[in-house]
Amino acid sequence: MYNNYDKYPKIKIENFDNQIIKGYGSICNFLKKRLKKQKTIIVIDMYPGVDENEIINGFKELNIDYFFNSNKCALSGKELTEKISDYLTDDRVFGVINHKKLDHYFKSDLIENMKNEINNINEGIILLYGVGAGLITKGDIYIYADIARWEIQNRYKNGMSNWNIENSNDEFKSKYKRGFFFEWRISDRHKKNILNDIDFLLDTNIKENPKLLSGNDFRKGLEQASKKPFRLVPYFDPGVWGGQWMKNVCGLDKNKDNYAWAFDGVPEENSVYLLYENDFIEIPSVDIIYYNPINLLGNRVHARFGHEFPIRFDFLDTMGGQNLSLQVHPLTEYIQDNFGMKFTQDESYYILDAKEGSEVYLGLKEDINKEEFINDLKTAEKGQKSFPDEKYINRFPVKKHDHFLIPAGTIHCSGKDTMVLEISATPYIFTFKLWDWDRVDLDGKPRPIHIEHGKNVIQWDRNTKWVEKNLINKIENIKNEENYVEEKTGLHEREFLETRRHWFTGPVLHETFDSVNVLNLIEGEEAVVKSIDNSFEPFIVHYAETFIIPASVKKYIIEPTDKTKGKRLATIKAFIKR
Repeated sequence: MYNNYDKYPKIKIENFDNQIIKGYGSICNFLKKRLKKQKTIIVIDMYPGVDENEIINGFKELNIDYFFNSNKCALSGKELTEKISDYLTDDRVFGVINHKKLDHYFKSDLIENMKNEINNINEGIILLYGVGAGLITKGDIYIYADIARWEIQNRYKNGMSNWNIENSNDEFKSKYKRGFFFEWRISDRHKKNILNDIDFLLDTNIKENPKLLSGNDFRKGLEQASKKPFRLVPYFDPGVWGGQWMKNVCGLDKNKDNYAWAFDGVPEENSVYLLYENDFIEIPSVDIIYYNPINLLGNRVHARFGHEFPIRFDFLDTMGGQNLSLQVHPLTEYIQDNFGMKFTQDESYYILDAKEGSEVYLGLKEDINKEEFINDLKTAEKGQKSFPDEKYINRFPVKKHDHFLIPAGTIHCSGKDTMVLEISATPYIFTFKLWDWDRVDLDGKPRPIHIEHGKNVIQWDRNTKWVEKNLINKIENIKNEENYVEEKTGLHEREFLETRRHWFTGPVLHETFDSVNVLNLIEGEEAVVKSIDNSFEPFIVHYAETFIIPASVKKYIIEPTDKTKGKRLATIKAFIKR
Protein backbone atom coordinates (compact mmCIF):
# COMPACT_ATOMS: atom_id res chain seq x y z
CA MET A 1 0.00 0.00 0.00
CA TYR A 2 1.34 3.44 -0.95
CA ASN A 3 1.74 6.09 1.75
CA ASN A 4 2.87 9.18 -0.15
CA TYR A 5 -0.40 11.06 0.33
CA ASP A 6 0.26 14.83 0.68
CA LYS A 7 -1.66 16.28 3.63
CA TYR A 8 -0.42 19.84 3.00
CA PRO A 9 -0.83 20.60 -0.73
CA LYS A 10 -0.06 24.13 -1.87
CA ILE A 11 -1.00 26.22 -4.90
CA LYS A 12 2.08 28.04 -6.19
CA ILE A 13 1.41 31.69 -7.04
CA GLU A 14 3.59 33.50 -9.59
CA ASN A 15 4.36 37.18 -10.34
CA PHE A 16 3.16 38.75 -7.10
CA ASP A 17 4.33 42.13 -5.82
CA ASN A 18 4.59 41.87 -2.04
CA GLN A 19 5.60 39.42 0.65
CA ILE A 20 3.44 37.79 3.31
CA ILE A 21 3.90 39.56 6.64
CA LYS A 22 3.75 37.30 9.70
CA GLY A 23 2.92 38.10 13.31
CA TYR A 24 1.18 41.07 14.87
CA GLY A 25 4.41 42.91 15.59
CA SER A 26 5.59 42.84 11.98
CA ILE A 27 2.09 43.60 10.69
CA CYS A 28 1.79 46.65 12.94
CA ASN A 29 5.22 47.92 11.90
CA PHE A 30 4.20 47.55 8.25
CA LEU A 31 0.87 49.35 8.73
CA LYS A 32 2.48 52.24 10.62
CA LYS A 33 4.03 53.33 7.32
CA ARG A 34 0.53 53.71 5.86
CA LEU A 35 -0.91 55.82 8.66
CA LYS A 36 -1.93 59.37 7.87
CA LYS A 37 -0.64 62.25 9.95
CA GLN A 38 -3.93 63.51 11.27
CA LYS A 39 -6.51 60.73 11.15
CA THR A 40 -6.53 57.11 9.96
CA ILE A 41 -9.49 54.72 9.99
CA ILE A 42 -8.41 51.06 10.03
CA VAL A 43 -11.27 48.67 9.32
CA ILE A 44 -10.93 44.96 10.10
CA ASP A 45 -13.97 43.21 8.71
CA MET A 46 -14.10 39.57 9.71
CA TYR A 47 -15.71 36.19 9.24
CA PRO A 48 -17.57 34.75 12.25
CA GLY A 49 -15.09 32.63 14.17
CA VAL A 50 -12.19 35.09 14.03
CA ASP A 51 -11.04 35.86 17.58
CA GLU A 52 -11.96 39.50 18.23
CA ASN A 53 -9.97 39.73 21.47
CA GLU A 54 -6.89 38.49 19.67
CA ILE A 55 -7.39 41.17 16.99
CA ILE A 56 -7.76 43.96 19.58
CA ASN A 57 -4.67 42.89 21.50
CA GLY A 58 -2.66 42.23 18.37
CA PHE A 59 -3.20 45.66 16.86
CA LYS A 60 -2.58 47.61 20.09
CA GLU A 61 0.98 48.23 18.92
CA LEU A 62 -0.49 50.74 16.47
CA ASN A 63 -1.35 52.86 19.51
CA ILE A 64 -5.04 52.93 18.68
CA ASP A 65 -6.86 55.99 20.00
CA TYR A 66 -10.43 54.83 19.39
CA PHE A 67 -11.95 51.35 19.22
CA PHE A 68 -15.30 50.65 17.57
CA ASN A 69 -16.96 47.22 17.45
CA SER A 70 -19.40 46.67 14.57
CA ASN A 71 -21.19 43.98 16.56
CA LYS A 72 -22.73 46.75 18.67
CA CYS A 73 -24.71 47.72 15.57
CA ALA A 74 -26.01 44.19 15.10
CA LEU A 75 -28.98 42.53 16.71
CA SER A 76 -28.24 41.10 20.14
CA GLY A 77 -27.86 37.36 20.58
CA LYS A 78 -31.42 37.08 21.89
CA GLU A 79 -32.80 39.20 19.03
CA LEU A 80 -30.84 37.18 16.48
CA THR A 81 -32.12 33.89 17.86
CA GLU A 82 -35.71 35.11 17.74
CA LYS A 83 -35.36 36.49 14.22
CA ILE A 84 -33.75 33.34 12.80
CA SER A 85 -35.87 30.81 14.71
CA ASP A 86 -37.64 29.70 11.53
CA TYR A 87 -34.24 28.98 9.96
CA LEU A 88 -32.82 27.14 12.96
CA THR A 89 -35.98 25.07 13.69
CA ASP A 90 -36.33 22.74 16.67
CA ASP A 91 -34.48 19.89 14.99
CA ARG A 92 -31.16 18.87 16.52
CA VAL A 93 -29.43 18.70 13.11
CA PHE A 94 -31.43 20.32 10.31
CA GLY A 95 -32.39 23.91 9.76
CA VAL A 96 -33.39 25.95 6.71
CA ILE A 97 -30.83 27.78 4.59
CA ASN A 98 -30.90 31.50 5.32
CA HIS A 99 -31.25 33.64 2.19
CA LYS A 100 -30.90 37.09 3.79
CA LYS A 101 -27.95 39.46 3.55
CA LEU A 102 -25.68 40.40 6.43
CA ASP A 103 -27.07 43.93 6.81
CA HIS A 104 -30.52 42.47 7.47
CA TYR A 105 -29.25 41.60 10.96
CA PHE A 106 -27.87 45.05 11.72
CA LYS A 107 -29.79 48.11 12.89
CA SER A 108 -29.54 50.90 10.33
CA ASP A 109 -29.86 53.67 12.92
CA LEU A 110 -26.99 52.23 14.97
CA ILE A 111 -24.85 51.92 11.82
CA GLU A 112 -25.55 55.54 11.00
CA ASN A 113 -24.76 56.66 14.55
CA MET A 114 -21.43 54.80 14.58
CA LYS A 115 -20.54 56.14 11.15
CA ASN A 116 -21.25 59.71 12.29
CA GLU A 117 -19.29 59.20 15.50
CA ILE A 118 -16.26 58.02 13.49
CA ASN A 119 -16.60 60.86 10.98
CA ASN A 120 -16.76 63.46 13.77
CA ILE A 121 -13.36 62.43 15.12
CA ASN A 122 -10.80 64.89 13.76
CA GLU A 123 -7.54 63.19 14.60
CA GLY A 124 -6.09 59.94 15.85
CA ILE A 125 -5.99 56.29 14.88
CA ILE A 126 -9.36 54.58 14.77
CA LEU A 127 -9.84 50.82 14.73
CA LEU A 128 -13.23 49.57 13.57
CA TYR A 129 -13.45 45.79 13.85
CA GLY A 130 -15.95 42.95 13.82
CA VAL A 131 -18.26 40.98 11.59
CA GLY A 132 -19.72 43.35 9.00
CA ALA A 133 -17.42 46.25 9.90
CA GLY A 134 -17.32 47.18 6.20
CA LEU A 135 -21.06 47.89 6.34
CA ILE A 136 -20.24 50.99 8.40
CA THR A 137 -17.23 52.27 6.44
CA LYS A 138 -14.32 50.84 4.48
CA GLY A 139 -12.05 53.43 6.05
CA ASP A 140 -8.51 54.27 4.90
CA ILE A 141 -7.11 50.74 5.36
CA TYR A 142 -9.60 47.95 4.72
CA ILE A 143 -8.58 44.51 6.01
CA TYR A 144 -10.62 41.31 5.80
CA ALA A 145 -9.82 38.68 8.46
CA ASP A 146 -10.71 35.24 7.15
CA ILE A 147 -10.74 31.77 8.68
CA ALA A 148 -11.24 28.23 7.35
CA ARG A 149 -14.45 26.33 8.03
CA TRP A 150 -12.62 23.42 9.67
CA GLU A 151 -10.81 25.74 12.09
CA ILE A 152 -14.16 27.28 13.03
CA GLN A 153 -15.50 23.82 13.85
CA ASN A 154 -12.48 23.03 16.00
CA ARG A 155 -12.99 26.29 17.89
CA TYR A 156 -16.64 25.40 18.47
CA LYS A 157 -15.51 22.11 19.97
CA ASN A 158 -13.07 23.99 22.23
CA GLY A 159 -15.78 26.26 23.62
CA MET A 160 -16.07 29.15 21.15
CA SER A 161 -19.53 30.71 20.90
CA ASN A 162 -21.39 31.60 17.75
CA TRP A 163 -21.46 35.15 16.45
CA ASN A 164 -22.77 37.83 18.86
CA ILE A 165 -24.16 35.34 21.36
CA GLU A 166 -22.84 33.55 24.43
CA ASN A 167 -23.49 29.85 23.90
CA SER A 168 -20.08 28.40 24.68
CA ASN A 169 -21.61 25.48 26.59
CA ASP A 170 -23.97 24.42 23.83
CA GLU A 171 -23.26 21.09 22.16
CA PHE A 172 -21.18 21.15 18.99
CA LYS A 173 -24.10 20.11 16.77
CA SER A 174 -26.08 23.17 17.88
CA LYS A 175 -23.22 25.57 17.16
CA TYR A 176 -22.51 23.91 13.82
CA LYS A 177 -26.16 24.15 12.80
CA ARG A 178 -26.29 27.87 13.61
CA GLY A 179 -23.09 28.38 11.62
CA PHE A 180 -24.12 26.24 8.65
CA PHE A 181 -27.66 27.52 8.16
CA PHE A 182 -27.24 31.14 9.24
CA GLU A 183 -23.83 32.69 9.92
CA TRP A 184 -21.87 31.20 7.04
CA ARG A 185 -24.59 32.03 4.50
CA ILE A 186 -24.89 35.72 5.32
CA SER A 187 -21.13 36.09 5.77
CA ASP A 188 -20.31 34.43 2.45
CA ARG A 189 -22.67 36.81 0.65
CA HIS A 190 -20.94 39.73 2.33
CA LYS A 191 -17.49 38.39 1.48
CA LYS A 192 -18.38 38.03 -2.22
CA ASN A 193 -19.26 41.71 -2.36
CA ILE A 194 -16.01 42.99 -0.85
CA LEU A 195 -13.31 40.77 -2.40
CA ASN A 196 -12.43 43.51 -4.88
CA ASP A 197 -12.45 46.24 -2.21
CA ILE A 198 -10.13 44.96 0.49
CA ASP A 199 -6.62 46.38 0.82
CA PHE A 200 -5.37 43.35 2.77
CA LEU A 201 -6.29 39.77 3.59
CA LEU A 202 -5.55 38.62 7.15
CA ASP A 203 -5.18 34.85 7.63
CA THR A 204 -6.19 34.12 11.24
CA ASN A 205 -6.23 30.31 11.18
CA ILE A 206 -3.30 29.89 13.57
CA LYS A 207 -3.99 31.55 16.91
CA GLU A 208 -1.70 34.47 17.73
CA ASN A 209 0.17 33.97 14.45
CA PRO A 210 -1.66 35.90 11.72
CA LYS A 211 -0.45 36.49 8.17
CA LEU A 212 -1.13 39.62 6.14
CA LEU A 213 -1.20 39.70 2.34
CA SER A 214 -2.02 42.61 0.06
CA GLY A 215 -5.45 42.55 -1.51
CA ASN A 216 -3.94 42.70 -4.98
CA ASP A 217 -1.72 39.68 -4.38
CA PHE A 218 -4.61 37.82 -2.77
CA ARG A 219 -6.74 38.42 -5.87
CA LYS A 220 -3.84 37.34 -8.12
CA GLY A 221 -3.70 34.11 -6.15
CA LEU A 222 -7.42 33.48 -6.57
CA GLU A 223 -7.19 34.20 -10.29
CA GLN A 224 -4.22 31.89 -10.85
CA ALA A 225 -5.80 29.09 -8.81
CA SER A 226 -8.86 29.19 -11.06
CA LYS A 227 -6.74 28.34 -14.12
CA LYS A 228 -4.65 25.32 -13.12
CA PRO A 229 -4.89 21.98 -11.29
CA PHE A 230 -4.95 22.17 -7.51
CA ARG A 231 -5.78 20.21 -4.40
CA LEU A 232 -7.70 21.23 -1.32
CA VAL A 233 -6.20 20.92 2.16
CA PRO A 234 -7.66 17.68 3.54
CA TYR A 235 -8.86 17.10 7.06
CA PHE A 236 -9.71 13.92 8.91
CA ASP A 237 -12.24 13.20 11.62
CA PRO A 238 -12.94 10.21 13.89
CA GLY A 239 -16.37 8.60 14.09
CA VAL A 240 -18.14 5.87 15.99
CA TRP A 241 -17.89 3.59 12.95
CA GLY A 242 -14.42 4.71 11.84
CA GLY A 243 -11.65 2.48 10.52
CA GLN A 244 -7.89 2.13 10.18
CA TRP A 245 -7.16 2.35 6.42
CA MET A 246 -6.48 6.09 6.26
CA LYS A 247 -3.99 5.91 9.11
CA ASN A 248 -1.62 4.03 6.83
CA VAL A 249 -2.40 5.47 3.41
CA CYS A 250 -2.72 9.11 4.52
CA GLY A 251 -0.01 9.06 7.19
CA LEU A 252 -2.24 9.85 10.16
CA ASP A 253 -1.72 9.58 13.91
CA LYS A 254 -1.49 5.88 14.76
CA ASN A 255 -2.44 6.59 18.38
CA LYS A 256 -5.94 7.74 17.47
CA ASP A 257 -8.71 5.16 17.83
CA ASN A 258 -9.90 5.60 14.26
CA TYR A 259 -10.59 7.95 11.39
CA ALA A 260 -14.03 7.80 9.84
CA TRP A 261 -14.17 10.68 7.37
CA ALA A 262 -11.66 12.46 5.20
CA PHE A 263 -12.73 15.64 3.45
CA ASP A 264 -10.28 16.26 0.63
CA GLY A 265 -12.64 17.33 -2.14
CA VAL A 266 -15.39 19.39 -0.48
CA PRO A 267 -14.78 23.05 -1.35
CA GLU A 268 -17.39 24.42 1.06
CA GLU A 269 -15.60 22.69 3.94
CA ASN A 270 -11.96 22.56 2.84
CA SER A 271 -9.37 25.30 2.64
CA VAL A 272 -6.47 25.90 0.26
CA TYR A 273 -2.88 27.01 0.81
CA LEU A 274 -1.74 29.76 -1.56
CA LEU A 275 2.08 29.62 -1.73
CA TYR A 276 3.88 32.93 -2.28
CA GLU A 277 7.54 31.95 -2.71
CA ASN A 278 8.57 30.65 0.73
CA ASP A 279 5.37 31.17 2.70
CA PHE A 280 1.66 30.55 2.29
CA ILE A 281 -1.71 31.76 3.47
CA GLU A 282 -4.67 29.53 4.25
CA ILE A 283 -8.07 30.58 2.97
CA PRO A 284 -11.47 28.91 2.52
CA SER A 285 -11.43 27.30 -0.92
CA VAL A 286 -14.81 28.86 -1.73
CA ASP A 287 -12.97 32.19 -2.08
CA ILE A 288 -11.70 30.92 -5.45
CA ILE A 289 -15.26 30.22 -6.57
CA TYR A 290 -16.50 33.59 -5.38
CA TYR A 291 -13.77 35.51 -7.19
CA ASN A 292 -13.85 33.81 -10.59
CA PRO A 293 -16.60 31.20 -10.80
CA ILE A 294 -16.63 30.91 -14.60
CA ASN A 295 -12.91 30.06 -14.83
CA LEU A 296 -13.31 27.36 -12.23
CA LEU A 297 -16.78 25.94 -12.86
CA GLY A 298 -17.27 26.63 -16.57
CA ASN A 299 -20.00 28.68 -18.22
CA ARG A 300 -22.72 26.07 -18.30
CA VAL A 301 -22.05 24.88 -14.75
CA HIS A 302 -21.98 28.45 -13.43
CA ALA A 303 -25.23 29.16 -15.26
CA ARG A 304 -26.88 26.27 -13.43
CA PHE A 305 -25.25 26.36 -9.99
CA GLY A 306 -24.08 29.95 -9.53
CA HIS A 307 -21.43 30.12 -6.81
CA GLU A 308 -22.10 26.57 -5.63
CA PHE A 309 -19.39 23.97 -6.26
CA PRO A 310 -21.58 20.98 -7.17
CA ILE A 311 -19.15 18.04 -6.86
CA ARG A 312 -17.87 16.42 -3.68
CA PHE A 313 -15.24 13.70 -3.13
CA ASP A 314 -14.66 12.34 0.37
CA PHE A 315 -13.57 9.15 2.14
CA LEU A 316 -15.59 6.83 4.38
CA ASP A 317 -13.32 4.41 6.21
CA THR A 318 -14.84 1.36 7.91
CA MET A 319 -11.78 -0.92 7.50
CA GLY A 320 -11.59 -2.55 10.92
CA GLY A 321 -14.59 -0.42 11.90
CA GLN A 322 -18.36 -0.71 11.82
CA ASN A 323 -21.31 -0.22 9.48
CA LEU A 324 -22.36 3.32 8.65
CA SER A 325 -25.84 4.30 9.79
CA LEU A 326 -28.69 3.05 7.59
CA GLN A 327 -29.74 6.20 5.75
CA VAL A 328 -31.48 7.91 2.85
CA HIS A 329 -31.08 11.33 1.21
CA PRO A 330 -33.95 13.68 0.33
CA LEU A 331 -35.39 14.05 -3.15
CA THR A 332 -34.74 17.35 -4.93
CA GLU A 333 -38.23 18.73 -4.31
CA TYR A 334 -38.08 17.71 -0.65
CA ILE A 335 -34.78 19.45 0.06
CA GLN A 336 -36.01 22.55 -1.78
CA ASP A 337 -39.35 22.69 0.02
CA ASN A 338 -38.11 21.86 3.51
CA PHE A 339 -34.52 23.15 3.74
CA GLY A 340 -34.09 25.83 1.08
CA MET A 341 -31.36 23.99 -0.81
CA LYS A 342 -31.13 24.16 -4.60
CA PHE A 343 -30.25 20.52 -5.21
CA THR A 344 -29.90 17.32 -3.25
CA GLN A 345 -27.19 14.82 -2.36
CA ASP A 346 -27.25 12.22 -5.07
CA GLU A 347 -24.15 10.13 -4.59
CA SER A 348 -22.19 6.98 -5.26
CA TYR A 349 -19.77 4.67 -3.49
CA TYR A 350 -16.55 3.93 -5.34
CA ILE A 351 -14.76 1.09 -3.54
CA LEU A 352 -11.07 1.86 -3.03
CA ASP A 353 -10.51 -1.22 -0.89
CA ALA A 354 -12.47 -3.97 0.82
CA LYS A 355 -11.85 -7.05 2.93
CA GLU A 356 -13.20 -10.48 2.09
CA GLY A 357 -16.88 -10.68 3.00
CA SER A 358 -17.53 -6.93 3.15
CA GLU A 359 -20.89 -5.66 1.92
CA VAL A 360 -22.89 -2.61 0.96
CA TYR A 361 -26.52 -2.16 2.00
CA LEU A 362 -28.49 -0.84 -0.97
CA GLY A 363 -32.21 -0.67 -1.70
CA LEU A 364 -35.17 -2.62 -0.36
CA LYS A 365 -36.01 -6.28 -0.69
CA GLU A 366 -38.96 -7.36 -2.83
CA ASP A 367 -42.56 -6.93 -1.63
CA ILE A 368 -41.85 -5.54 1.83
CA ASN A 369 -44.66 -4.13 3.97
CA LYS A 370 -44.13 -0.36 4.31
CA GLU A 371 -46.06 -0.02 7.56
CA GLU A 372 -44.18 -2.87 9.21
CA PHE A 373 -40.89 -1.43 7.98
CA ILE A 374 -41.56 2.02 9.50
CA ASN A 375 -42.94 0.54 12.73
CA ASP A 376 -39.83 -1.62 13.13
CA LEU A 377 -37.63 1.45 12.63
CA LYS A 378 -39.56 3.39 15.29
CA THR A 379 -39.41 0.46 17.69
CA ALA A 380 -35.64 0.26 17.19
CA GLU A 381 -35.30 4.02 17.76
CA LYS A 382 -36.99 3.63 21.13
CA GLY A 383 -34.50 0.90 22.02
CA GLN A 384 -37.17 -1.76 22.44
CA LYS A 385 -35.56 -4.16 19.95
CA SER A 386 -33.01 -4.09 17.15
CA PHE A 387 -34.14 -3.31 13.65
CA PRO A 388 -34.30 -6.53 11.55
CA ASP A 389 -32.33 -5.16 8.60
CA GLU A 390 -32.00 -8.62 7.04
CA LYS A 391 -35.80 -8.64 6.59
CA TYR A 392 -35.92 -5.43 4.60
CA ILE A 393 -32.57 -4.29 3.19
CA ASN A 394 -30.49 -5.77 0.37
CA ARG A 395 -26.85 -6.62 0.99
CA PHE A 396 -24.43 -6.88 -1.90
CA PRO A 397 -20.83 -8.13 -1.71
CA VAL A 398 -18.17 -5.56 -2.59
CA LYS A 399 -14.69 -5.75 -4.01
CA LYS A 400 -12.06 -3.19 -4.92
CA HIS A 401 -13.03 -0.89 -7.83
CA ASP A 402 -16.77 -1.66 -7.66
CA HIS A 403 -18.99 1.37 -8.17
CA PHE A 404 -22.43 1.59 -6.52
CA LEU A 405 -24.77 4.39 -7.63
CA ILE A 406 -27.06 5.95 -5.00
CA PRO A 407 -29.62 8.42 -6.36
CA ALA A 408 -31.52 10.31 -3.64
CA GLY A 409 -34.36 8.33 -2.13
CA THR A 410 -32.38 5.05 -2.12
CA ILE A 411 -31.79 3.42 1.28
CA HIS A 412 -28.11 2.63 1.70
CA CYS A 413 -25.01 2.40 3.83
CA SER A 414 -21.51 1.04 3.62
CA GLY A 415 -20.79 -2.05 5.67
CA LYS A 416 -17.76 -2.65 7.84
CA ASP A 417 -14.31 -3.39 6.37
CA THR A 418 -14.82 -1.18 3.34
CA MET A 419 -12.96 1.90 2.09
CA VAL A 420 -15.30 4.16 0.15
CA LEU A 421 -14.50 7.09 -2.10
CA GLU A 422 -17.84 8.89 -1.95
CA ILE A 423 -18.58 10.81 -5.15
CA SER A 424 -21.62 12.99 -4.76
CA ALA A 425 -23.38 16.30 -5.12
CA THR A 426 -22.51 18.71 -2.33
CA PRO A 427 -25.41 19.16 0.17
CA TYR A 428 -23.56 16.76 2.46
CA ILE A 429 -25.32 17.55 5.73
CA PHE A 430 -28.73 16.25 4.62
CA THR A 431 -28.55 12.59 5.59
CA PHE A 432 -31.70 11.10 7.12
CA LYS A 433 -30.47 8.39 9.47
CA LEU A 434 -33.04 5.60 9.85
CA TRP A 435 -31.18 3.26 12.20
CA ASP A 436 -27.76 3.34 13.81
CA TRP A 437 -27.21 -0.23 14.93
CA ASP A 438 -28.14 0.38 18.62
CA ARG A 439 -25.08 2.53 19.32
CA VAL A 440 -24.30 5.98 20.68
CA ASP A 441 -22.02 8.63 19.21
CA LEU A 442 -18.53 9.55 20.43
CA ASP A 443 -20.12 12.08 22.80
CA GLY A 444 -22.10 9.28 24.48
CA LYS A 445 -25.43 10.53 23.10
CA PRO A 446 -27.62 8.66 20.62
CA ARG A 447 -27.00 9.85 17.09
CA PRO A 448 -29.97 11.82 15.69
CA ILE A 449 -32.49 9.66 13.81
CA HIS A 450 -34.88 11.11 11.22
CA ILE A 451 -37.48 8.47 10.42
CA GLU A 452 -40.24 11.01 9.72
CA HIS A 453 -38.15 12.75 7.08
CA GLY A 454 -36.89 9.43 5.77
CA LYS A 455 -40.27 7.83 5.22
CA ASN A 456 -41.29 10.84 3.09
CA VAL A 457 -38.47 10.33 0.59
CA ILE A 458 -37.81 6.57 0.48
CA GLN A 459 -38.44 5.29 -3.03
CA TRP A 460 -40.25 2.06 -2.31
CA ASP A 461 -39.87 0.69 -5.84
CA ARG A 462 -36.07 0.60 -5.57
CA ASN A 463 -36.08 -3.07 -4.72
CA THR A 464 -33.61 -5.88 -5.36
CA LYS A 465 -34.28 -6.28 -9.06
CA TRP A 466 -34.28 -2.54 -9.72
CA VAL A 467 -31.04 -2.01 -7.81
CA GLU A 468 -29.28 -4.86 -9.58
CA LYS A 469 -30.36 -3.50 -12.95
CA ASN A 470 -29.66 0.19 -12.34
CA LEU A 471 -27.15 0.82 -9.55
CA ILE A 472 -24.36 -1.77 -9.46
CA ASN A 473 -21.28 -1.52 -11.70
CA LYS A 474 -23.00 0.16 -14.63
CA ILE A 475 -19.72 0.08 -16.56
CA GLU A 476 -19.78 1.13 -20.21
CA ASN A 477 -16.68 1.00 -22.39
CA ILE A 478 -16.04 4.33 -24.15
CA LYS A 479 -12.59 3.97 -25.72
CA ASN A 480 -9.89 1.33 -26.13
CA GLU A 481 -6.62 2.99 -27.09
CA GLU A 482 -3.06 1.70 -27.09
CA ASN A 483 -2.18 3.37 -23.79
CA TYR A 484 -5.52 3.50 -22.04
CA VAL A 485 -9.08 2.30 -21.62
CA GLU A 486 -11.86 4.81 -20.85
CA GLU A 487 -15.03 3.64 -19.11
CA LYS A 488 -18.21 5.37 -18.08
CA THR A 489 -19.08 4.13 -14.60
CA GLY A 490 -22.21 6.22 -13.89
CA LEU A 491 -23.99 7.95 -12.44
CA HIS A 492 -27.72 7.19 -12.57
CA GLU A 493 -29.91 9.17 -14.99
CA ARG A 494 -31.47 11.05 -12.03
CA GLU A 495 -28.04 12.33 -11.01
CA PHE A 496 -26.39 15.33 -12.70
CA LEU A 497 -22.87 13.92 -12.29
CA GLU A 498 -21.11 11.68 -14.76
CA THR A 499 -18.06 9.62 -13.87
CA ARG A 500 -15.35 8.27 -16.15
CA ARG A 501 -12.62 5.81 -15.21
CA HIS A 502 -9.34 5.64 -17.12
CA TRP A 503 -6.96 2.68 -16.86
CA PHE A 504 -3.66 3.76 -18.41
CA THR A 505 -0.01 2.97 -18.92
CA GLY A 506 0.75 6.04 -21.06
CA PRO A 507 -0.60 9.54 -21.76
CA VAL A 508 -4.37 10.12 -21.62
CA LEU A 509 -5.91 13.22 -23.17
CA HIS A 510 -8.77 14.57 -21.05
CA GLU A 511 -11.36 17.23 -21.82
CA THR A 512 -13.17 19.24 -19.20
CA PHE A 513 -16.40 19.39 -21.27
CA ASP A 514 -16.89 22.99 -20.05
CA SER A 515 -17.28 21.67 -16.51
CA VAL A 516 -14.98 21.66 -13.54
CA ASN A 517 -13.43 18.18 -13.26
CA VAL A 518 -12.77 16.45 -9.93
CA LEU A 519 -10.52 13.38 -10.02
CA ASN A 520 -8.85 10.86 -7.76
CA LEU A 521 -5.88 8.61 -8.46
CA ILE A 522 -7.52 5.29 -7.56
CA GLU A 523 -4.71 2.97 -8.69
CA GLY A 524 -0.96 3.49 -8.76
CA GLU A 525 1.66 5.33 -6.73
CA GLU A 526 1.65 8.62 -8.63
CA ALA A 527 0.80 10.31 -11.92
CA VAL A 528 1.38 13.72 -13.48
CA VAL A 529 -1.09 16.18 -14.95
CA LYS A 530 0.33 18.17 -17.88
CA SER A 531 -0.82 21.22 -19.80
CA ILE A 532 -1.46 21.07 -23.53
CA ASP A 533 -0.28 24.66 -24.02
CA ASN A 534 2.19 25.03 -21.12
CA SER A 535 -0.24 27.26 -19.24
CA PHE A 536 0.59 25.46 -15.98
CA GLU A 537 3.51 23.47 -14.60
CA PRO A 538 3.33 19.65 -14.44
CA PHE A 539 1.25 18.71 -11.42
CA ILE A 540 2.09 15.52 -9.49
CA VAL A 541 -0.71 13.56 -7.80
CA HIS A 542 -0.36 10.56 -5.52
CA TYR A 543 -2.48 7.54 -4.72
CA ALA A 544 -5.91 8.40 -3.22
CA GLU A 545 -5.43 12.15 -3.66
CA THR A 546 -8.39 14.14 -4.96
CA PHE A 547 -7.57 16.99 -7.32
CA ILE A 548 -9.50 19.65 -9.21
CA ILE A 549 -9.10 20.72 -12.84
CA PRO A 550 -10.79 24.07 -13.58
CA ALA A 551 -13.06 24.17 -16.62
CA SER A 552 -10.85 26.92 -18.08
CA VAL A 553 -8.06 24.35 -18.64
CA LYS A 554 -10.24 22.76 -21.38
CA LYS A 555 -7.80 19.93 -22.27
CA TYR A 556 -5.05 18.26 -20.25
CA ILE A 557 -2.95 15.11 -20.16
CA ILE A 558 -2.55 12.61 -17.31
CA GLU A 559 0.26 10.10 -17.58
CA PRO A 560 2.60 8.01 -15.42
CA THR A 561 5.63 9.72 -13.92
CA ASP A 562 9.16 8.36 -14.34
CA LYS A 563 8.60 6.42 -11.11
CA THR A 564 5.44 4.70 -12.40
CA LYS A 565 6.39 4.40 -16.07
CA GLY A 566 5.16 1.09 -17.53
CA LYS A 567 2.76 0.44 -14.63
CA ARG A 568 -1.02 0.36 -14.92
CA LEU A 569 -2.66 3.34 -13.21
CA ALA A 570 -6.25 4.52 -12.92
CA THR A 571 -8.18 7.71 -12.24
CA ILE A 572 -11.86 8.33 -11.67
CA LYS A 573 -13.22 11.65 -12.92
CA ALA A 574 -16.51 13.40 -12.15
CA PHE A 575 -18.02 16.31 -14.07
CA ILE A 576 -21.45 17.80 -14.74
CA LYS A 577 -23.25 15.96 -17.52
CA ARG A 578 -23.60 17.73 -20.82
